[in-house]
Amino acid sequence: TIAEPVFQLGQLVFGIGVLAAVVAPRLLPGAPHTPPPVVIPGAARAGLRSAGLALVLAAATLAVSFVRHPVGLEAEAHYELLFWGVGHVLQLVSVIAMVSVWILLLHAATGRAVVDGRSASWLFAGLLAPWAIAPVLALQGTWSPAYRGGFTDLMRWGLLPIVSIFLVLGVRALVRARREGGPDAARLSDPRVAAFLVSAALTVLGAFLGAMIRGSTTVVPAHYHASVGGVTVAFMAVTFVLLEPFGVRLRGGRLAPAALWQPILYGVGMAMFAAGFATAGAHGMGRKLYGAEQAARGVGETVGLAVMGLGGFVAIAGGLLFLGVLAASLWSRSAIRERVETELVASSWRWSHDTKHR
Repeated sequence: TIAEPVFQLGQLVFGIGVLAAVVAPRLLPGAPHTPPPVVIPGAARAGLRSAGLALVLAAATLAVSFVRHPVGLEAEAHYELLFWGVGHVLQLVSVIAMVSVWILLLHAATGRAVVDGRSASWLFAGLLAPWAIAPVLALQGTWSPAYRGGFTDLMRWGLLPIVSIFLVLGVRALVRARREGGPDAARLSDPRVAAFLVSAALTVLGAFLGAMIRGSTTVVPAHYHASVGGVTVAFMAVTFVLLEPFGVRLRGGRLAPAALWQPILYGVGMAMFAAGFATAGAHGMGRKLYGAEQAARGVGETVGLAVMGLGGFVAIAGGLLFLGVLAASLWSRSAIRERVETELVASSWRWSHDTKHR
């Protein structure tokens, strides 16, 4: 269980390791570093730095919550109150990282900047600024209405406005690229474009379901499963962009059709999963119920849970397809051969260059 000391120690060590990576000097503006193998546009770099700041803010929120947390609570209430605040801040971290990945995917697909680095820095600052109050809310005590209501309002009003601006900028970049044409024109058959569109659609769906929340029903997990699905499908797609410099390429190869359908399949499954949860919740099914209490009491709840289950299977199939495409691309002979040939050409050039200058 999560109460096991070994599990909690593992979480602590993992968290410290992630924070140590975030505050590494190479991530700071102006710090000297070796150019990364992947071209990361300035707007995406601004987003990644903002995600790092948000992660530090999450750690501070957790520390204050721990100090201002009552003792003697039952396990369920203890963990829900303790992690309520930091969980919402971690949602901010995921959203900022997702938007940064949107920028990277569209830049890779179109060869054009979605937004300039300066404008992106201001937008990310606007996204991050309201959440600076997070440790102050935790200071009120994890049992206080200000703590619970404050983080709920931050989630409700502190994410969607700026994310919507980035979404519009992304769609505009796609439209502009298709209108201008050329070799860098974005195609709907490009897995990177498909992943962005699926991620954006799930994000919008998650926001819509969040606005439907009325009490503790399964509309709540419908909201966050759609939102988390949007983050996940973006991270899946960027994996292949990050692997391209190492010889793993999907475009034009045998894996291209599977790579295109993978985010679509996963996105459809997560949308069905969320829609099923929302349907059951709209008919009164409560969340966090188990056993006999979870039994559906009407047609609406039954249909909702059936759709949710079917969507879960589809999403799992999309996740397995991602693992299959990734494994096949990593072990592809053509990818390995291309990497070896590139290294041989580079070595030959260096040898020739050194010989001429001796």
